[in-house]
Amino acid sequence: MSIKNILDIEKLCKEACFFAKSESKHNAPSLFGVTDGKAVGTYFEHKFKKYLLSKYDFSAGNSASGIDFPDIGVDMKVTSIKQPQSSCPYKSARQKIFGLGYSLLVFVYDKTDNEKTKTGRLNILHSVFIEKSRTGDYQTTTGLRKIIENQGNSDDIVAFLHERMLPMDEIEAEKIAKDILKSPPEIGYLTISNALQWRLQYNRIIEKAGKVNGILRVH
Repeated sequence: MSIKNILDIEKLCKEACFFAKSESKHNAPSLFGVTDGKAVGTYFEHKFKKYLLSKYDFSAGNSASGIDFPDIGVDMKVTSIKQPQSSCPYKSARQKIFGLGYSLLVFVYDKTDNEKTKTGRLNILHSVFIEKSRTGDYQTTTGLRKIIENQGNSDDIVAFLHERMLPMDEIEAEKIAKDILKSPPEIGYLTISNALQWRLQYNRIIEKAGKVNGILRVH
């Protein structure tokens, strides 16, 4: 009996590249006429995980339990090029500043239907890996770094956090300000909108993939 390899981030990215290329050539009857982005995402995620489980040992998480690959701290997102965004669980305002707490593997597709064959096809245009240190909100992290460069203090940071309408009270804002002064956040490249669930937008990471440390163009 052959022993499966342990999945790590390097292998995940390599397999994501291979899978994106092969899936882009695949015509799926089950996708024909499907316009619901969630259904398309679920189809792709299940198929990719099934493919990985045939080769590797890993614990496959799911959206209910948190992230898709908890062993290696990676969540997978599948989104349409028409509006490259998705939601993720809200934990605290700190995620906008210091990152989500895990890395992201994002697949961006363009879906087409073939009327003759009654099949749908997902052309994977971009596959991007974002290290967890880069998963903060771009405007928030760049604004905070400017304040620090301008010799700003905790009052300046607290005022900025309130201007950004981050969901936090005064005590939490002061705690976060101290942490920022002690350890300034890396610049994040997501756009994260405030909501009951964070709304993550990916246009910037598509632009920056391969040009910025921590944002890898997988395919």
